Amino acid sequence: MKVLGINGSPRKDGNTAILIRTIFEELNEQGIDTEIIQLSDVTIKGCVACGGCVAHKNEKCIVVDDNFNECFAKMVAADGIILGSPVYSAGVTSQIKALIDRAAIVLAANKGLLKHKVGAAVVAARRGGAISAVDTLHHFLHSKEMFLVGSTYWNMVYGREIGEVNQDQEGIDNIKNIGQNMAWLLKKIHA
Repeated sequence: MKVLGINGSPRKDGNTAILIRTIFEELNEQGIDTEIIQLSDVTIKGCVACGGCVAHKNEKCIVVDDNFNECFAKMVAADGIILGSPVYSAGVTSQIKALIDRAAIVLAANKGLLKHKVGAAVVAARRGGAISAVDTLHHFLHSKEMFLVGSTYWNMVYGREIGEVNQDQEGIDNIKNIGQNMAWLLKKIHA
């Protein structure tokens, strides 16, 4: 089994990556492989609403001058997906929004590609807007027939500077629990 974590932060290895890797630690302890894509390392343009993916139905976006198709193929191949974003203007970053907008259209044209996979969303927030960001990510995962992993509280941790999320012990404990719940669900599905 493999879980793909997508760090939607433009800041590589920041707080959002810390949250994803915290889940990875729990998954790795259970023998589940993990991989992270940092959107700061790739280029993903926004959807241009051309309809090419609907016309071709080949599990790809017709726009090929960026890294979307490579990232999307990894999403389809994974057994689980973690979407992560810091909060920007009470929402997700433009980087992860571009990814999920394009993925949503390709998935609508090629139904069932993420069906019955396990999904989770995590958000790093300085102060406010975290619920809105979590909702955006959850709506994408849920509307693609994925099973959402929950925990004992909302999937958000507070911190601004890199590493500050580690000081939010309640938040980190919640994220660890997401990893444990994700491992449990993956094992049940793949038993």
